[in-house]
Order: sequence, then structure tokens, then C-alpha cells
Amino acid sequence: MKPGSKLKSQVCDTEVMVIRSGEGQIECGGAAMQTDKPATLGSLAEGFASGTLMGKRYVDAAGSFELLCVKPGKGSLAVDGAILTVKDAKPLPASD
Repeated sequence: MKPGSKLKSQVCDTEVMVIRSGEGQIECGGAAMQTDKPATLGSLAEGFASGTLMGKRYVDAAGSFELLCVKPGKGSLAVDGAILTVKDAKPLPASD
């Protein structure tokens, strides 16, 4: 997956933009994400329904994947079944 690619969930309204991508399958709600929206949405897998927040960046533990949520939804983002976490904001330098 190339940086700048836009992916859509097959089970909810979530849409993401790929910022950084490694080896693995990007998933949302337990189903693989695709470039096209399906005609009918599938159902969320158990344990993958925590939701996504618009404007937040999601990363994996190794830091090889980074996704920007451009449309929120009910499914959780994951890579090969491992749920991604919200990336913490970098603290601003102190100005004394």
C-alpha cells in the first residue's frame, strides 16, 4: 500500500488515508479494507468495534503502519488482527 492511498471499511463508515505502510493486511472491524466502498456493509467482528475518531492517527506497536482517519466509524483499525492505537501528540517545546 502506497502512502496517500485512501482505504474504506467493508463493515462501517470508516475511511483512512495511509501515511506509512509496512507488510501486512490493513483491517477495520475485523474485515480487510479496500479502495472501494461495498454495495452493502458486512457486520463487525467481535472485539473490533471500538470505533475510530476523525483526524486521529493510528499506529501499530512497531511503528511500521500509520493511518489517518478521514471519516469516523464503528470498527476498530487493525493490521493482521493486531489492533492499532491512537498516536500521541508530540509535546511542544517549552518557551521560557
